[in-house]
Amino acid sequence: MLEKPADTDRPLLPALKARWSSRAFSDTLLTDDELRDCFEAARWAPSAGNGQPWRFIVAPRDDAAAFAAALQCLHEANALWARHAAALIVSVAQTVRDDGRPHRTALYDLGQAVAHLTVQATALGLTLRQMAGFSAELARETFAIPQGFEPVTMVAIGRRGDPAGLPETLQAREHEPRRRHPAAQWVFVGRWGQAAWHEPAGDGE
Repeated sequence: MLEKPADTDRPLLPALKARWSSRAFSDTLLTDDELRDCFEAARWAPSAGNGQPWRFIVAPRDDAAAFAAALQCLHEANALWARHAAALIVSVAQTVRDDGRPHRTALYDLGQAVAHLTVQATALGLTLRQMAGFSAELARETFAIPQGFEPVTMVAIGRRGDPAGLPETLQAREHEPRRRHPAAQWVFVGRWGQAAWHEPAGDGE
């Protein structure tokens, strides 16, 4: 099983350091407890006014009809590897409040819920990959998502598998080193463009 811990400039929680978006999944299904633990983490994410404007549609691989329907929503390049995941998830944001007003922070709040889910999944030894490459229109139709709610991403989740089972082009991408821009490029102090730090703030782990 391929591991790619982040080469961080500062010490991080183990789950944050270990998290990365694999495309290789094993054939092992998830238990109900594992899924519930992940969504319990999402449940406790912060949201504006405690509005909790997130919804999730889960299609486990052992529910053949639901999984096939979710798989059809994916773009072909994603479906190629995501078909091996233990479950596919559609993440949905409530963009219109119950009283008809726009929910300005709905996408932000949904992102926080998925981030919480991601960290919990990693702590459980699971892996997931989030995907923008899907048809939101088809997902809405397939899963009867009402107006005022927007399908935002799809997520493949499961246990990490052997990259050797992927097509050669994807195998190479699995082994690519992880890279991030240094925080000094995007954390400003006082005004836009004024870097908070000029050098990495620490030696990391």
